Amino acid sequence: MNAPSFRVEMTEDGDMLLHYYSDRKGLYHIVPGIIQAVAQEFFYSRVTMMVLNQSEEVERTGKKEHVVFLVKQTNQAHKTRDQDQSSDRGEALFRTMRDKYVSLAGKKRGWNLIRAVVYAEKGSLQCTFSPCYPNKLWMEEKAFCNAFPFHVVFDEDLKVRQTGVNIQKFVPGLQAKDAMLDQYFTIIHPQVTFTIESIRKFINSQFVLKSYKDKNSILKLRGQMLWMESLGCMLYLCSPKLRSLQELQDVGLHLADLAQHDVTRDLVLLNQQRLAEMELTNQLERKKEELRILSQHLEAEKEKTETLLYAMLPRHIANQLKDGKSVKAGDFEVCTILFSDVVTFTNICAACEPIHIVHMLNSMYSKFDRLTNIHDIYKVETIGDAYMVVGGVPVSTETHAFRVANFALGMRIAAREVTNPVTGKPIQIRVGLHTGPVLAGVVGEKMPRYCLFGDTVNTASRMESHGVPDHIHLSSSTYSLPSPLCLPPSNPTTYSYKLFSELENAGFNIQERGQIEVKGKGQMTTYFLLGNLLVSEESIMGKEDGGTCLYTEDLHGQRKKECGVRAEWRDAPSDGVIALDDSHLDTVTPFAWDISPPYETNENSSNTPANNINSRLCVLL
Repeated sequence: MNAPSFRVEMTEDGDMLLHYYSDRKGLYHIVPGIIQAVAQEFFYSRVTMMVLNQSEEVERTGKKEHVVFLVKQTNQAHKTRDQDQSSDRGEALFRTMRDKYVSLAGKKRGWNLIRAVVYAEKGSLQCTFSPCYPNKLWMEEKAFCNAFPFHVVFDEDLKVRQTGVNIQKFVPGLQAKDAMLDQYFTIIHPQVTFTIESIRKFINSQFVLKSYKDKNSILKLRGQMLWMESLGCMLYLCSPKLRSLQELQDVGLHLADLAQHDVTRDLVLLNQQRLAEMELTNQLERKKEELRILSQHLEAEKEKTETLLYAMLPRHIANQLKDGKSVKAGDFEVCTILFSDVVTFTNICAACEPIHIVHMLNSMYSKFDRLTNIHDIYKVETIGDAYMVVGGVPVSTETHAFRVANFALGMRIAAREVTNPVTGKPIQIRVGLHTGPVLAGVVGEKMPRYCLFGDTVNTASRMESHGVPDHIHLSSSTYSLPSPLCLPPSNPTTYSYKLFSELENAGFNIQERGQIEVKGKGQMTTYFLLGNLLVSEESIMGKEDGGTCLYTEDLHGQRKKECGVRAEWRDAPSDGVIALDDSHLDTVTPFAWDISPPYETNENSSNTPANNINSRLCVLL
């Protein structure tokens, strides 16, 4: 879409004729409004416009709508008086500004003076200058052609009369005697036909000419047309239209081909500097975007690393290692450790493909890992089919035995959901628990691990290895661990609290196994954990959506966690307790929740729960 063009002619009576040219028809109606608004806003003058003529002209680019407007000022009567007042006011303002800025130095003083005068007079400057012309032109023809190397002089027939030295170098055909300018150049702007009449109509416009493509590249010239009435010729003072050194090279010119006074030199160099700065800016933006993407990838990898680190070590210990701090080993006076393994795991490995073993262990360990989050205990490590967890380490808690016991019950339930790849039946596990003191700390640098040391670890492992398939084996220290318990009194309208000193009395169904020979330990009295009389399997497995709780913490206000039992007690203390559901109190039977299969027959069958007359139930008050 080409913009419209305008040209102005002055009439003898001082009015103006505005010529409007446009490729688009019917838009000349908006011209009067624009002109009147400009006259009022910038020149504080009111004008009237009327259409004198409307026609179509065939130009180089096609048909154009040509409309001639007559422009008249409505305040002509006051024109002379306003000019006199403006002249007096301008002289006074000029003197005032000159005195005000006389202390300023050099260029700054001059520019501030001009700026102040123009602003105060709304663009009306003093018209006191009168040029002085010489009687003859004191310049040689060669000097003129060298000083203006890209000028062209042509007559009314467009015959070339004179050219600059560099334009001859680029267009050798102009050196011919009868060379015609329109044979080598065409007018790009304004869009008019290449005739003297059309050029004189737009004599105040900048003209852009483009050479016809020959063996050289296309040369574009821009400059002004000057009509020399006495000679009947047109002078085109121009310079190459260039924007960068690359365009200068493409055309086949050099900076030396441009005149010293030609600002095109400065424009090319400034634009080249601007292009270089833009390229640097673009490179910085690209690098910035690359850094942003790399930062995102780094954060993602950092999160993966932290997730892996937190899976290997307790969170607060991992944070200490990340901060470069050394982690000291710590003593824990009491904790509960659990070991488990898969029954006949060696036979299973010998009878099926390794990938089936991997799938079986992955399914089982995924369920176990979920249970560690539910009961808030720490997974120490897994070796083959062995699974080791601890309660009360690395964060001490008074409910460590309850948590590990409920976790063991959940392990037994979860193991029944894992299929033996050989028999197609659910797998069986052995579980052993022991309570006692341990030493815990980080071992290793390349692959640091949080390890437990002490006889408690060894005894817990012995409880697992001397256990019975699909049963939970307890040591006497875990069985007799003192633990607080909140129970309702005989009067249901009020509540009182009583402490019980056995794990069994906390709602767990436990049977005594009796005396057994433990490797490296001698005779030990051990027990079997059969179930939890007060908590459902759904609560143990974390599948219940209620807002009930399995555990609360001690008076010192550590974490409160986990959902489970439905009873609510008024005025309940903050001691570590397991809350009871009073709906179970009248329905407890000797073997409630004991869903374990019969024990396998062995040499210690006399000590099995089925033959043990010392089996005891939870004491309910």
